[in-house]
Amino acid sequence: MNKQALLQKIITTLTSDLAVLTEAAKAAHAAATHEECLPDNKYDTTGLEASYIAQGQANRAQEIRRALDSYRNLALRPFDDSTPIRLTAAVILEADDGSCRQIFLGPDAGGLKLSAGGAEYVVITPESPLGRALLGKLCGDEIQTGSGKARKTFTIIGAA
Repeated sequence: MNKQALLQKIITTLTSDLAVLTEAAKAAHAAATHEECLPDNKYDTTGLEASYIAQGQANRAQEIRRALDSYRNLALRPFDDSTPIRLTAAVILEADDGSCRQIFLGPDAGGLKLSAGGAEYVVITPESPLGRALLGKLCGDEIQTGSGKARKTFTIIGAA
């Protein structure tokens, strides 16, 4: 697995998402300030609703900008079977049913899904339940997430 290629894919995806959200925020702002959105009466909230959408999109764009900065400044660390898992680890987990998941422990953008090197990866952060469970573990260790019927057990079968 080439973690540098994975990191570049994350940066490319976030850059693309930022461009889309920035344009959407501009369009929503234009709609919110357009003369057709001026209220006709005290119950007309079209302009107000459009401004909420514009603000939400601008906030999300700022989150992506922050994530992009953190990934652009990220120093990848090497991992092997005897290195405790921490930030920048690409980990392969095997579930009880034999299915495998590939995850990348990143500083931000948790939940981002992408393909790299013929595998599907999910970015998780150390603040997520799975990220907290993985920190400090080694290959061969078992981790559990969830509770009750949602409890899942995974075995760490690889880290890079």
